[in-house]
Amino acid sequence: MRHPVGVVMLTLAVMVLGAFALGSLNIDLLPRIIYPDIRVRILDPGVPAKIMEDEVTRQLEEQLAITEGAIAVQSQTQEGRSAVDLSFAYGTDVDQALRDASSRLDRAKRFLPDGIDPPVIYKRDPFQLPVAEYVVSSPLLDPVELRAWVDYDLSRALLNLDGVAASEVGGGLEREIQVNADQYRLAGLELDVLDLEQILRQASQDIPAGRLRMSAGEISGRTQGRFAGVEELPALPLPGEDRADPLSLVRLGEVARIVDGAGQELDRLRDQGQIPPDIAIEQVDDQARYIRRALNNAVTAAAGGALLAMAVVYLFLGSLRRTLIIGSAIPIAVLVTFVLMAAFGLTFNIITLGGLALGIGMLVDNTIVMLENLYRHQRRGESPEQAADGASREVTGAIVAATSTNLAAVLPFLFVGGLIGLLFRELIFTISAAILASMLVALTLVPALAGRVPVRREGPARRLVNRILQAAQDGYGRLLERLLPIHWLVIAAFVAGLVLTAPWLHEAKQIFLPELDEGAVRISLTADSGINLDRMDALARRVEALVARQPEVRTIFTTVGGFVFGRSQFESTNRASLQVQLGPAAERKIGSDRWIARMQALLDAERIAGLRVYMYTQGIRGIRLNRGDDDLSLRIKGPRLATLEALGDQVVERLREIEGLRNVRHSNQDLTQELAIHLDRERAAGYGLDVEDVGKVLGFALRGQVVTDFIA
Repeated sequence: MRHPVGVVMLTLAVMVLGAFALGSLNIDLLPRIIYPDIRVRILDPGVPAKIMEDEVTRQLEEQLAITEGAIAVQSQTQEGRSAVDLSFAYGTDVDQALRDASSRLDRAKRFLPDGIDPPVIYKRDPFQLPVAEYVVSSPLLDPVELRAWVDYDLSRALLNLDGVAASEVGGGLEREIQVNADQYRLAGLELDVLDLEQILRQASQDIPAGRLRMSAGEISGRTQGRFAGVEELPALPLPGEDRADPLSLVRLGEVARIVDGAGQELDRLRDQGQIPPDIAIEQVDDQARYIRRALNNAVTAAAGGALLAMAVVYLFLGSLRRTLIIGSAIPIAVLVTFVLMAAFGLTFNIITLGGLALGIGMLVDNTIVMLENLYRHQRRGESPEQAADGASREVTGAIVAATSTNLAAVLPFLFVGGLIGLLFRELIFTISAAILASMLVALTLVPALAGRVPVRREGPARRLVNRILQAAQDGYGRLLERLLPIHWLVIAAFVAGLVLTAPWLHEAKQIFLPELDEGAVRISLTADSGINLDRMDALARRVEALVARQPEVRTIFTTVGGFVFGRSQFESTNRASLQVQLGPAAERKIGSDRWIARMQALLDAERIAGLRVYMYTQGIRGIRLNRGDDDLSLRIKGPRLATLEALGDQVVERLREIEGLRNVRHSNQDLTQELAIHLDRERAAGYGLDVEDVGKVLGFALRGQVVTDFIA
């Protein structure tokens, strides 16, 4: 190397680029995995599953099934909820598939009922899952005030944080103004609840009036009708018995009771962005912990590999300066890897960090080969330029061949399709980038630096190491002299060893990803259908109290009456769930699986009638190996629902007898109760009523109806 300064300056330039690339790399939990699945969800609370299937699910299936490229359609219908999933082949452009499915959904909307919530369509993207979840509570604020504070203060403050893409609020109680009509008084005015609905809709609206053109200018106008305050509602005039007499008008407050769900409007907090002392915020889920641990492991592996490599080099070469050359090669190669990662749009995630940690162990191989050969040339008395030039010429081919061999072993995995290809493509790329970076450093920087390090007289430690190595070399030579005449025996011994280990390889446990014991346990509770919310809450509190008594438990987050995901929520009074976070694995005497087995035994001893409990550990969210949510899913197909249900019961009973299986259930075992009202059509026709009118009135009476919006 005649120009080492130029090589060093180029290396420094690459290091600067690596530092900038490091700052530009995003940090994620997983690689950019977008499964080839499109999902459609429609909610219509209170509608029986049979009606949802006939009027919603079947219409969606017929239209979505003809989406171009769809290879499978799966639907699930529950009370008030319809779910349809489309599956495509891996490698399909999911964005284009989403647009095609959205067009089919628009066509299906023409055949859907009018009263349903707007359909939601989305692609199965783990990046849409929240990174962290928090529960907010307060002993002083009522639920409506607390929800308003989280909506208007906390969520907006979080959105201003760097890196936060969205902040969604779910659960709690939102403010609502209830108009509880007196049916008898309405009937005395020859009105019904449907007339009251129409009056409220027409009264609470602003209608644009166009623009008023004057000689001096123009001004826009509108007919203002929205209620400015709750106190205006009782004064809303209603037509009296004599519709032609204005004096017979009555007020809404005379025939209905107005209830403000909030009691009064929320007073704005004086200090924006500050958490009041009477509000507690607890974290119930943190997906970033995987990233933090992966970063720590990668740094530990890099530091450990660098220190061990430096120690070995110092032991064999006895030179501190050569040792520092090895120590500098690792961070330089890592920075070069960062440049390649940024150039190809990769991110810091548990997969790329794992590849980087794996590649770090291979970074010093080429460097040590180059350094040792250069040292040998210097021992011959060659000048620095001659030693660097001769040594690099001798081993360049070997280093390139070794690097190519390593690349040839891993690069074919880039062509693997399916979920494995999506998940490990960045892993292979990171390993390949680290191997290439190590080759570049070994062929350029190491000769430039090591050629300038003079050879000094060997010390006692170095001479001792040389004697040990020489003795090992002599012993190896004598061993070869004895084995070469009977080479067939050596081959037979290795073949026998392979045969003996083959059964162990076949019987060894095979898993797709290593099991993680993060202490996150989810408990799902299902009671008999028809149970009310208070009774379900009492059952959930019994389980919650039993869980809280366990010494390993850190936090418990309980949801009763359905589930909440972001702004979406599904109501089901016979369901509840507990998110339990155990302490760190190092502080627990038992793992999560053993904790679940112990809790299952305790719950069985409690003998809680009518309650089914399912418990399972939570791994990395967003990684699914099949179309179901469980480790093993079976599907039974047939035209008769009763036969399928009977077969499902039989399969569940047999599977429960297999050791190692838990949480065994089938999709139709939870039946719901419903109240069916049969209309006497002749008598209804005599009163001028039809099925739609009776259904709307019952809807108002049993669950209410959102008539208009009140903007405070």
